[in-house]
Amino acid sequence: MPIALRVAPRASCPLLALSAALYSTILVSSAARAAEVVDDGPVPTTLDAIEVKARQTPLDASAGSTSHLALDVGDLPASVTVIDRQAMDVRGVRTTQDALAGIPGVTVAAPPGNGNAVTWRGFSGSQVSQLFNGIDVQYATIAARPVDAWQYTRVEAIGGPSSFLYGAGAVGGAINYVTRLADLQGDTSRGQVSIGSHDDYTVAFGGNLRLGTRRVPQALALDASWRDAGSWIDRQQREALAIAGSWRVEVAPGLQHTLALEYQDEDNHRPYWGTPARQRAGGRLSVPEPAVGRNYNVGDGYYGQDVRWARSLLEWAPGEGETLRNTAYHYDALRDYRNVESYRLTPGNDAVVRSGALLQRHDQQVWGDRVDWTRTATLAGLPTQWAIGADASYNRQTRFPLSLPGTVDTVPLDAVAPGRFLDVPGMSLTYAADRTNRVHTLAAYVENLTSLTPSLSLLTGLRHDRIDLDVTNHRTATPANPSRFARRYRPTSGRVAFDWALSGQQRVYAQYSTAADPPAGVLSTASLATVRDFDLSTGRQVEVGARFQSRDGRAYGTVAGYRIVRRNLATSDPANPGQTLPVGQQSSRGVEVAFGWKPGDALSIDGNLAWVDARLDAFTETVGGVAVSRAGNTPANTPARVGTLWADYAFDDHWSAGVDLRAVSSRYVDAANTLSTAGYATWGAHVRWKAGPKGELVLRGRNLGDRTWVAYALNANMVYLGDPRSWELLLRRSF
Repeated sequence: MPIALRVAPRASCPLLALSAALYSTILVSSAARAAEVVDDGPVPTTLDAIEVKARQTPLDASAGSTSHLALDVGDLPASVTVIDRQAMDVRGVRTTQDALAGIPGVTVAAPPGNGNAVTWRGFSGSQVSQLFNGIDVQYATIAARPVDAWQYTRVEAIGGPSSFLYGAGAVGGAINYVTRLADLQGDTSRGQVSIGSHDDYTVAFGGNLRLGTRRVPQALALDASWRDAGSWIDRQQREALAIAGSWRVEVAPGLQHTLALEYQDEDNHRPYWGTPARQRAGGRLSVPEPAVGRNYNVGDGYYGQDVRWARSLLEWAPGEGETLRNTAYHYDALRDYRNVESYRLTPGNDAVVRSGALLQRHDQQVWGDRVDWTRTATLAGLPTQWAIGADASYNRQTRFPLSLPGTVDTVPLDAVAPGRFLDVPGMSLTYAADRTNRVHTLAAYVENLTSLTPSLSLLTGLRHDRIDLDVTNHRTATPANPSRFARRYRPTSGRVAFDWALSGQQRVYAQYSTAADPPAGVLSTASLATVRDFDLSTGRQVEVGARFQSRDGRAYGTVAGYRIVRRNLATSDPANPGQTLPVGQQSSRGVEVAFGWKPGDALSIDGNLAWVDARLDAFTETVGGVAVSRAGNTPANTPARVGTLWADYAFDDHWSAGVDLRAVSSRYVDAANTLSTAGYATWGAHVRWKAGPKGELVLRGRNLGDRTWVAYALNANMVYLGDPRSWELLLRRSF
């Protein structure tokens, strides 16, 4: 797999130089220690260990990226969710989007122009950070587009403001997708094949192989998945390949290095952009029956992405309770679009007006290095954990848009193959650069957990970022779009939380956290107009919660109540509706619940519920040249209630069956709250046959009620529909 090697930018050189020195120091020190080890030749074959464990709940899982400290979910005073590999397999997760149903209150849709459009705690888009292995590419609204989940071992999420962990953004929450890595503990191999409705085929395999010597143990891991999928949408076709490989070496006792490479290639032919909707009495949007399943994109419409990741992970444990880690990474992505993207019904609702022809290319590269040190010690005689780190990154993106926003044509409701992209007058396959955005970030952070008493602990965290934005305009310069401009931001964010253990199984907590949000949401695509008069938006949250689990591990539950306020939003100037002011405010309050219960060995139940009251407290938009206040209204695409339930029953050692339910309340389409989409409830079921401990055959049905439902409202004229009834037969086997 080719990996582009580029010279790191000057702004990152100080930390990269420190990283190089760190590597050298660790290697020299560990080499001296390794010299004392005698090479006894190849590693002898050992039998798999048999370990007896008490029953565990999700609260016993590692908190992962939701803290820089080594904590379990149950020990972290925050609303944290971890969906591990086992849960993904049991729930039939196919893509990273499917996994997010396990996070209380989250709704998600993936229109091609929106990527993974997540709404959480009343906030959406770039206000919810999406990370890959703890790395933010600062363009998650597109870069986090769903990919096949086979290569991921877990998904981690923390609700509410969390800029103190990985930088600006994350007012509504942060989600992290974690890739499988090579493991020195054992050899494994696995594979699966599936066939589904609409000619949906997948093949996936993976494995871990130990090799090397007793002195220098090594392991190689490889996971690959391929999917060729048709669609219930007319003539939409998706082909996707994802590969993740890693090589881990124990250079010396206490010192390990991992090289991880990933590749993703996705081609979507004639991608579905949405369905035209009509406005019924009362402002409810609905879809005409003849339009359901129709594809109004041009016959040769296309979306594709080519993504490459390279990471170098160095971990050194110089002493007991002390760890030093360094992560150097490079991300390279190329995304291409050529589509007619906007549709609306004619006044008689008998034809579709198409507009918005767009040729677009994104060329993005990210370089970065993060170093952190963790230590367990005492502070004034009290047990304490420390995490101290620094982070440097350089994000460069050039976009090449050719947009023709006007009307293209009008086609019948039952159109099958309406034209070709190059038939649109004025369109050509010409890639002319618009502007290049360069975002330099340097950051330092510290996190501490101190046990004040045997039952009371204090968690604190602080992060300071130095963000420099430099934009080059490749087109004709104007006063509103100069040839070059720059902006500088210096946000500081943090959290403080108390955790009180009422008993070994019950805990309560209270926390206060803050976040900083870039103006216009994404600095890697920002124009002068979106950042000229604005500093960063700020967010703060107060949260209280409780967690419990039974002594036998058969039941657990979490509950969190929160209030978030986000300030300094862009809002229209009432005195001059053509201008904007940074005086807006948005807030939300809500409750989230997650639970699990296993009353016996046969039956297991898991689920989550969430309620949110989200408000535009101070917001004005321009309508027909007039500034209109939307204060008190609900943000678009924000449901007040979301719930999910999974139940599984094992009839014997071989046969089991289960059902899943998902319900989402109605959502407003616009800031005026005059238009809305209906709520929905869908259900699915599965039957599983286990062929011994290592193989299983699963028949799964989704949306068995064949409900037509709106996954996302794109605007007043278009909605993005969710999938209808579908079936899947899957064979999974480990070796």
